[in-house]
Amino acid sequence: MIACLFLMFIGPTLLHIAFSNQEKSLYIPLLILGVLCCILAILALFRGINTIVNSVFGKR
Repeated sequence: MIACLFLMFIGPTLLHIAFSNQEKSLYIPLLILGVLCCILAILALFRGINTIVNSVFGKR
């Protein structure tokens, strides 16, 4: 869950930096890295919530 929290802040920050500097040469790499961080944040959140739910209710 800590990794998810970190990625939730880094992903949108990288996207904002990329969109504010579209004429720079690092636009595409920052855009790809920002989107990847956002996707990883969503996946990490799902795994974290899934782990918490499984520990509370147990696997059936």
